[in-house]
Amino acid sequence: MPLACQLEAFGKNPPAIRLAEVPTPAPARGEVLLEMLAAPINPADLNSIEGTYGTLPELPAVIGNEGCGRIVAIGDGVEGFAIGQLAVPLTRGTWAQILCVPVEKLIPLPDGIDPQQASMLAINPATAWRLLHDFRQLQPGDWIVQNAANSGVGRAVIAIARSLGIHTLNLVRRPELAAELKALGADIVETESRELRLQARELCGGSQPVLALNAVGGASALNLANALAPNSPHITYGAMARQPLKIPNGLLIFKNLSFHGFWLRRWIDTAPAAELQSTYARLTGLIASGKLTVPIEKIFPLSEVQSALTLAASPSRQGKILLDLKSPL
Repeated sequence: MPLACQLEAFGKNPPAIRLAEVPTPAPARGEVLLEMLAAPINPADLNSIEGTYGTLPELPAVIGNEGCGRIVAIGDGVEGFAIGQLAVPLTRGTWAQILCVPVEKLIPLPDGIDPQQASMLAINPATAWRLLHDFRQLQPGDWIVQNAANSGVGRAVIAIARSLGIHTLNLVRRPELAAELKALGADIVETESRELRLQARELCGGSQPVLALNAVGGASALNLANALAPNSPHITYGAMARQPLKIPNGLLIFKNLSFHGFWLRRWIDTAPAAELQSTYARLTGLIASGKLTVPIEKIFPLSEVQSALTLAASPSRQGKILLDLKSPL
């Protein structure tokens, strides 16, 4: 029987995950059956395991928030999909060797796309795309500013912004990351210690950023706000520092900044089907062309999921951790 990573209890020392046998379901009307190939370990997965994520499943539950699979069976009433086609599910429970998915939550993939890169399509690239499109009508030549620029979302922001003609001012913790991010298309890379209130305009060649993307919180989030032009939005989509935003009154009164939050799962659950498909179609094209790639540090078989989780939580890792869902145990 196929296997899945099942979470038995919330916590992290060690996480209560076991490999459980699961039956192979027959797809119902409007569903397809995927043989899953690869899935990444994301911060949202770690938070779900710990019990600190925004929404939590009823336990026991198969976990995993994204992945890539191959269609092996198609239910009645399904059109536009074929046996053998690669696809990305927008449902949870992806750390499994087999998965049934409604077609409205399935993203088709073109022939020849790398399934490992495609397995990382659903979350980070889509977050970056919506951050760049939902809060400000950006124009070619505009500047944005972001922290955690070497994260999965940060790298996707750089690649997508470059494809749109948008400039990026990027903050990272370690200066040795600058060359790598500039090779991706980053315009400016500075460390978190760079104080942007008086220097952002100089760094951006006389312009100021008109959008800030915050994945850290605390002092870093304030540094981004200080860099912004008046009347600009500041978006929080992560909280790596686990510190709250403290906004001085002057940024509201004199600069009229606006502060918003973004959670991709809410967008996936509420966006019209056409918007989901159009967003992922654009992102699939960037991945297929090689313009949007994510570095992979290590790939683990399912039997080594505990080791994979340990490395995924390490601050020293240099890329994504993937689960090979087809590997022999």
